[in-house]
Amino acid sequence: MLAAKSFRLGEFKLSSGGTSDYYVDCRTTTLDARGAQLTGQVFLEEMRAQGWHADAIGGLTMGADPIVVSVAVVSGTLHGFLVRKAEKQHGTGQRVEGFREKGAKVVIVDDVCTTGSSTVSAIEAARKFGFNVVGVMCLVEREEAKGRPIVEKAAAPAPFVAIFTANDVRHEHLGLAI
Repeated sequence: MLAAKSFRLGEFKLSSGGTSDYYVDCRTTTLDARGAQLTGQVFLEEMRAQGWHADAIGGLTMGADPIVVSVAVVSGTLHGFLVRKAEKQHGTGQRVEGFREKGAKVVIVDDVCTTGSSTVSAIEAARKFGFNVVGVMCLVEREEAKGRPIVEKAAAPAPFVAIFTANDVRHEHLGLAI
């Protein structure tokens, strides 16, 4: 589904400022009704395979939003939280929204990991809030030279897992085109 709905070839400017000959927009999959179910299932299965026992799942808005909701719904037990890019300047001024139990075990999720900056931002905000990060996952890792090491370092001692690599998705996309 990612290969069919979310992968595009062409010239694209990335949020990191770089350019790429492909783009992966996971939201076209994670916001699809069946895609949301599958996303929730695959993340939950990987969390179980890793032996991660968490109270909640969350990540930086907006790429993580549909993943958080789909995993929470499919699990029936995990709570969800979202991390804003910055504290709100009005209302309660919170950066972490939703589930807010200090000391809780959480898994940080992201849709695409390129440089790792959004994932790292979510990890840092979760820890600053008082969460215990037990794992970090992304749906698609772009396999950029600096991305994975940066996320692994920020996540440590929690492990980092990518469900798919961009090469996995590209290969499947090109296979669909034949």
